[in-house]
Amino acid sequence: MVKRISLELLDMYPYSFQPEFEPNKQFLKEIGLDVSKKLRNWIAGYITTVVKSDLLAEAQEAAEEALEEIQ
Repeated sequence: MVKRISLELLDMYPYSFQPEFEPNKQFLKEIGLDVSKKLRNWIAGYITTVVKSDLLAEAQEAAEEALEEIQ
């Protein structure tokens, strides 16, 4: 349930989440997500993990492209 809700929110608000937990938790409060505090924190944590992994993947792709240009 956490993953499904998190991925739906990421699709609905793709540029609203950050790689930090606290701003994501605050954003979920602002949009009025109607779940318990514990579930909201789990969702914010999972969203944070997904955003961080996306940023890491983008950085790795950029590094690989830069390495290919050098060679």
